[in-house]
Amino acid sequence: MAKTQEKTDPSVEGKPLSYKEYQKALFQLHVELVKLQEWVVQTGSKICIVFEGRDGAGKGGTIKAITERVSPRVFRVVALAAPSEREKSQMYVQRYVPYLPAAGEVVIFDRSWYNRAGVERVMGFCSEEEVEEFFKAVPLVERAIVHSGVILLKYWLEVSPEEQTRRLEARINDGRKVWKLTDMDLKSYSRWYDYSRARDAMFQASDTEIASWYVANSNDKRRVRLNIISDLLSRIPYEAMPRKKVTLPKRQKPHGYKETDYPFKYIAERF
Repeated sequence: MAKTQEKTDPSVEGKPLSYKEYQKALFQLHVELVKLQEWVVQTGSKICIVFEGRDGAGKGGTIKAITERVSPRVFRVVALAAPSEREKSQMYVQRYVPYLPAAGEVVIFDRSWYNRAGVERVMGFCSEEEVEEFFKAVPLVERAIVHSGVILLKYWLEVSPEEQTRRLEARINDGRKVWKLTDMDLKSYSRWYDYSRARDAMFQASDTEIASWYVANSNDKRRVRLNIISDLLSRIPYEAMPRKKVTLPKRQKPHGYKETDYPFKYIAERF
């Protein structure tokens, strides 16, 4: 069930959140996300969550925290590659429409149609005329999405320039993260204020009553994940659905079965 929105307690700002505290809070939120999943499936609800923000703002980690304990058949993550030549010739939002949720689905966009207002505009992949046309169209498109019965939530993760620098530098020599640092990231990094202007214009054009933007301070990765999950749960009128009592059935008897002597190729137990 939707929770009452709570204000941030200024006294906790700046205090580190221990891994144990984080996991304890995340556990409870995961329980609620499972309840949300059951409600979505049983009621045929449709939810679309859009994540935007600068490179290194923490979108991927937040999405992973949301989805790690729910079904990928219900919670679908959409992270589109650069458009093909055919897609470039389409009406701009056309390539995103097929990914919108059907009944019983939660779709999470890791970047979305707002690429036009952000990276495409800043990096010169579209004209200013195309951006202006997008700004005129997007409120109408999102109104149509919401009127079709979709719960649309849009989150902007706001990271400071200092924290962005720290995170991007950390990717350079970390073999687990080096794939995250692309040539586009490096070009984008140098254009902080161009992105700030693009963000401001995007908010001005698309922060509407029917499809508001919600901004999350993402300088603390653990806190932003908890805060966003808590916030999105508060904005969806879900409720716990009745569950059947589950008991494991008895296993069948062997009826003469004997373990095979087949030479299975077991992997090496290195750990």
